[in-house]
Amino acid sequence: MFTGIIEEVGTILDMKKAGSAMSLVIQSNKVIEDVKLGDSIAVNGVCLTVNEFGSSSFTADVMLETLKATSLGTLKKGSRVNLERAMAANGRFGGHMVSGHVDGTASIVRIEKAANTVYYDLKLDPSLAKMLVLKGSIAVDGVSLTIFGLTEDQVTVSLIPHTLDETIFPAKKVGSIVNIECDMIGKYIYRFLHQTKQEKQAQALTEAFFKENGF
Repeated sequence: MFTGIIEEVGTILDMKKAGSAMSLVIQSNKVIEDVKLGDSIAVNGVCLTVNEFGSSSFTADVMLETLKATSLGTLKKGSRVNLERAMAANGRFGGHMVSGHVDGTASIVRIEKAANTVYYDLKLDPSLAKMLVLKGSIAVDGVSLTIFGLTEDQVTVSLIPHTLDETIFPAKKVGSIVNIECDMIGKYIYRFLHQTKQEKQAQALTEAFFKENGF
């Protein structure tokens, strides 16, 4: 579990392909201060498992399904990435609940500066937009943001100077692809409300269900 508050911007040192999968070597400092093998680190919002680490870098594998569903396949040596360690149980919860399981990607279609804010319009699949609400939360490349505009296939977010300073967003351009994770609670509610009749019947606690399960 993550919060969407980026701890550090890292750099891709190496990308090793192994068949249809890939291994990333990522330069970092803060997120590996207390790292252990098997720990989870979100890379541009994608939860990856540390399988090797050194004094200034860690390595994580990316499987084929993750490459298909996220923007990690577009990374290159030298690419900068947002990094966040899994949330500590005794820490402050500064963002929102982020699982690190990306729902899809979006493309940036507009970037506009206004006063001390930069607005980003993101074009995404309507199936993702249906799970979002105005003034709700969304994770974009792992960054917890508030939704300020929403249509059937577009979402608008804004970033304050501090967020821009601490993330890779200043390098983004119109056309850049970003990872999207919809609000976890919103996804569960949407799924519950849009279950098919057959799915609801399958989950119903009936006399037949109890008999079939030994009660």
